[in-house]
Amino acid sequence: MAGFLEDDRPAPRRAHEIGQDLSQLSVAELEERIVLLEAEIVRLREAREKKNASRSAADAFFQKRG
Repeated sequence: MAGFLEDDRPAPRRAHEIGQDLSQLSVAELEERIVLLEAEIVRLREAREKKNASRSAADAFFQKRG
């Protein structure tokens, strides 16, 4: 019985794939992906800033020791 219930669920939405065919997406779906990708860009930039800060702190620490 559990297998039957699982079959009734909608298929999970696939994440956006770089280079994928966009011709089958509606305007609303394109807008949704733009919002998601812009949020991902912000997240990536924040991660980059944290890594740069960590590296700068490590560089400063080892320069003082040398």
